[in-house]
Amino acid sequence: MSKPGAHIVILTGAGISAESGLGTFRDVGGLWSRYDWRDLATPEGFARDPGFVLDFYNWRRERVRAAKPNPAHLALARLQRDWEGEVTLVTQNVDDLHEQAGSAPVIHMHGSHLTARCAACGHRWPAPREMAPEDRCPACGAEAARPDVVWFGETPHHLEAIGAALAAADLFVAIGTSGTVYPAAGFAGAARAAGARTLMLNLEPAENAGLFDEARHGPASRIVPDWVAGLCPGAAP
Repeated sequence: MSKPGAHIVILTGAGISAESGLGTFRDVGGLWSRYDWRDLATPEGFARDPGFVLDFYNWRRERVRAAKPNPAHLALARLQRDWEGEVTLVTQNVDDLHEQAGSAPVIHMHGSHLTARCAACGHRWPAPREMAPEDRCPACGAEAARPDVVWFGETPHHLEAIGAALAAADLFVAIGTSGTVYPAAGFAGAARAAGARTLMLNLEPAENAGLFDEARHGPASRIVPDWVAGLCPGAAP
């Protein structure tokens, strides 16, 4: 139990959105067991076959737009609203389910399916229902539109702000993460080195389980609301 007024930093991964119908990536049957990430999630794959990559992300974007937040997303929004201290919410996910649930702000370290980005000038704009290789940037006119997601080999967004939050955290919580993707897999170690306690809320132990002081295992839709209820017992659901 964290003391009232504590600064809680939360990292969420694909596991929190799995119960909303959005598949995970590394589990048995996950996306990377069916597709080669080198073709779909690297700048080199996009350069080889932009049409193939964009078709994949068009499909993913439709799945994201159809998805709804589950009780785990709603519980974290309630925590942000009702906790007496600060709650910094960082997500590896490129969906908007945290925002749909009412969370704000949300730090999207891997970008978003719902925006497009110009590979030439960096301009961002709302992604259309379908993107195509011939799409032009509305700012510079270049045929350089790509999904606004961070691919393998690219630097995640907002690392300076995340680092500052980890250094000031009293409690770091990882939810629905595999513990294999860096730099996110190292956040627990950074928070712990700065004096924070660490908690894992996961379906099963993650690869970096040794970095956590406590772990609770089970479906996110059950264990996350239970954890939040323990912190904010009088909060409205």
